[in-house]
Amino acid sequence: MKFQWTVLFGLLFAVLIAVFAVFNVESVPVNYFFGTEMIPLVLIILGSALLGAIISGFFAIYKSYRNSRRVKELDKQLHLKEEELTAQRRQMQEMEERIDTLMEPPLVQAEIIPPKELY
Repeated sequence: MKFQWTVLFGLLFAVLIAVFAVFNVESVPVNYFFGTEMIPLVLIILGSALLGAIISGFFAIYKSYRNSRRVKELDKQLHLKEEELTAQRRQMQEMEERIDTLMEPPLVQAEIIPPKELY
């Protein structure tokens, strides 16, 4: 739904720029490094809007690329930490089993002597 609203606002903004550009059709002087030229204001407005959209698009693509690389890096770290946690749990379970075996009372083998034979 958010994407639809973004597209709607983008289209509305594009229409406003187009209407603004159509009302400004007179030619204006544009100074370059190598000269001056008369260009219709419509072309300047639309060109500026297009250039702004392209630049912001490149920044959005770069940010998306950087975020996807960060997500991959964090996924690798998460996988390594999960493996480490599994190994530590396994080690802890082995130690608990060793403790349990050490805590069992020792079996003493004794010979029962009848009371008559004691004297």
